[in-house]
Amino acid sequence: MNSKTMTEEFYRIKRLPPYVFAEVNKMKAAARARGEDIIDLGMGNPDSPTPKHIVDKLIKTAKNPKTHGYSTSRGISGLRKALAGYYKRRFGVTINPETEAVVTLGSKEGLASLATAITKPGDVIMVPNPSYPIHTYGFIIAGASVWSLPNFVNEEGLIDQVKDAVQHCSPKPVALVLNFPGNPTAEVVSLDFYKEIVEFCKEQEIYIISDLAYAEIYFDECNPPPSIMQVEGAKDIAIEFTSVSKTYSMAGWRIGFAVGNKHLVNALTHIKSYVDYGSFTPIQVAAAEALNGPQDCVEKFRKLYKERRDILVKGLKSAGWEVPVPTASMFIWAPIPKQFKGIGSLEFSKLLLEKAGVAVAPGIGFGKYGEGYVRIAMVENKQRIRQACKNIQKFLQDEK
Repeated sequence: MNSKTMTEEFYRIKRLPPYVFAEVNKMKAAARARGEDIIDLGMGNPDSPTPKHIVDKLIKTAKNPKTHGYSTSRGISGLRKALAGYYKRRFGVTINPETEAVVTLGSKEGLASLATAITKPGDVIMVPNPSYPIHTYGFIIAGASVWSLPNFVNEEGLIDQVKDAVQHCSPKPVALVLNFPGNPTAEVVSLDFYKEIVEFCKEQEIYIISDLAYAEIYFDECNPPPSIMQVEGAKDIAIEFTSVSKTYSMAGWRIGFAVGNKHLVNALTHIKSYVDYGSFTPIQVAAAEALNGPQDCVEKFRKLYKERRDILVKGLKSAGWEVPVPTASMFIWAPIPKQFKGIGSLEFSKLLLEKAGVAVAPGIGFGKYGEGYVRIAMVENKQRIRQACKNIQKFLQDEK
């Protein structure tokens, strides 16, 4: 092996583009090192503490030395039963905790492990674009090719794109990834959409991978986001990922789940048995407490995000920046102001950080069709959000 070979990029690393968010993160770190106050609305990292009863359960369980050994990669029985209880309570769906559920190290790890489990080189996966990076790159890392479904205007538009992909793509796609409420777009879909897409994918023998991480952050009380599992026959082809990260403000705890199709759940469980022993048992016990315990904290977080959304939308409008009002998720997917269209989302994000002290996520980081947008996360308190809007207003006025 010569020295040139030793320094070449590895195969899977070469398949990944430069990490767009790294540029903004580097600038953010440098600004903070200089003592500048940066209001960080870039990363979707919940700022509220995990509810006390969940933390107390973790502490109590961790004091028992019997919980200090290896756990189980598929998740402890009590947590899988708690997940089944959540699906029954929230969606009216029966989940067999032994054969239709597995615990993951957050939904991100679960999605990546599933991609490894079901993908072979040459497979094609359909993914909306823009999308959360793991939806695309989990499969690219696993060796697949991705057929992008560009940002759509309505549910029918996405269904038409899926049908078009199946008609024109060779080989035929193996799976379709869905994420509603969406990250980064905050888009939502109806149960009728899921019914139509399940029917079509069953006919075409295409798996559906649904990411439902933001199911409990919604602002229209009359229309909570549905689960694809509510559709009759969905378990024949679909697997769905959820998480405690946003619902219970437990992002750093790294607990997620997958439920649905037994074949897919079994494949994911099998891969995980080779690569991990599951989360620390006390964390899993605490996650079960989150699902089984009092749910007033979920309503509290939902109300908090709604208040922040309203302040942010109103404040940006006053600043001269019209943004859409999301009905779910913890993000605003905002078209960059017209006068900055020419420089693109990355340069606009860097300018906003430099001139206004506000960090956002450039849309191009979520895919080609994310260009022209930025994702704004509602992860600072109301006072800080108001200050961010004031800073942005001054920046926009100065740039006129």
